[in-house]
Amino acid sequence: MEILNTPTAPQASSAQAENARTQISADFETFLVMLTAQMKNQDPLNPLDSQDFATQLATFSGVEQQVKTNDLLESLQSKLTSSQLGEMASWVGMEARMAVPQNFDGESIEILPNPPIVADQTELVIWNSAGVEVQRLNIPVSDEAYYWDGTGANGSVVPEGAYSFGVIAYNNGEVIDESVPEVFVEIKEIRNLENDTLVAVDGGELYPTDLVRGLRPVSSTADQ
Repeated sequence: MEILNTPTAPQASSAQAENARTQISADFETFLVMLTAQMKNQDPLNPLDSQDFATQLATFSGVEQQVKTNDLLESLQSKLTSSQLGEMASWVGMEARMAVPQNFDGESIEILPNPPIVADQTELVIWNSAGVEVQRLNIPVSDEAYYWDGTGANGSVVPEGAYSFGVIAYNNGEVIDESVPEVFVEIKEIRNLENDTLVAVDGGELYPTDLVRGLRPVSSTADQ
């Protein structure tokens, strides 16, 4: 089974917006130079038609207004992002519920499989950070949390590091669902990156805030 790639810091939209703004500014400056040159060098015996001149001035005004609007929107976005950072400050030190890889440090990892109610068998698949499958387990068909203690197929504990999880649900031997289960990861920081608000979790990974499905105080699963 292939796990869907975990969304990373969203930079494409910000980069596209900046490129568009740069292009508009360049077009604006080019238009201004061309219009000025046209006015200076027009034929005195055949001057620029007043209607054409009005049309060009309207175009000039439209381009100028678009540049100013983009600047205003960028300023508003920056203020909104700063406000979000303040509002989310309380998230730091909490555990976020997200469908992302989890860092194994010797303590059990709480996994929330949540298979379909029609499933009669559920399988948990674990991959290491290199994408290599390290274990495949039959787990209860239940929405209750499952605690993976890191014990590998040979009975030894797997090395510390980041692990990804997948859940395969069956009915009468047929695969009916494949999903990425949610886990709890500790939030270390709320960060702004190119006007996007991100959560930095234990291990240093950055994720969009819209991946967070729940929050709770940090708890230990070592006794599970």
